[in-house]
Amino acid sequence: MAKATTIKEALAKWEEKSGEKAAEALEVKLYGQVPPIEKMDASLSTLSNCEKLSLSTNCIEKIANLNGLKKLKILSLGRNNIKNFNGLESVGETLEELWISYNLIEKLKGIHAMKQLRVLYMSNNLVKDWAEFGKLADLPNLVDLVFVGNPIEEKYSSEGVWVDEATKRLTRLKKLDGIPVIKQVEEEADD
Repeated sequence: MAKATTIKEALAKWEEKSGEKAAEALEVKLYGQVPPIEKMDASLSTLSNCEKLSLSTNCIEKIANLNGLKKLKILSLGRNNIKNFNGLESVGETLEELWISYNLIEKLKGIHAMKQLRVLYMSNNLVKDWAEFGKLADLPNLVDLVFVGNPIEEKYSSEGVWVDEATKRLTRLKKLDGIPVIKQVEEEADD
């Protein structure tokens, strides 16, 4: 099998194609590399100006080397082999959107570090229980969540209670699975 593409090689290809310097760019697209990227290596630290980084559709297993990305707001890691959120801590103060659908995430340990996170797209992962889902309540700014295709969503959607149960646990959500959350205001009887 072909040797994996390194971040350094992918950046060189991207610079050649885009005509931009990666170190100065606000948005860097390294998705769908052939052969795929397997490691988020130290070359990422050169992207000091980057606000949006796309690494989706590769074979990345671990989130790493984001400490140089001091301005990162949107990180796209969908369709990889990522199992956990370790490695995101270094962008916890700036990251506003995390697109991480179609991975292998079962546990949400470490998600609490994402203090600025407003948008989390993590459909089609492996989250099974409310204890894990409940960790999302530690995100003070989370308003848009896509969780379709996780075992917990499939189970409770089939029972017809997913939206109620999820929004009860995450009271600040404005959008769940692409649908605006309508809060039912309980009116007290004036008897």
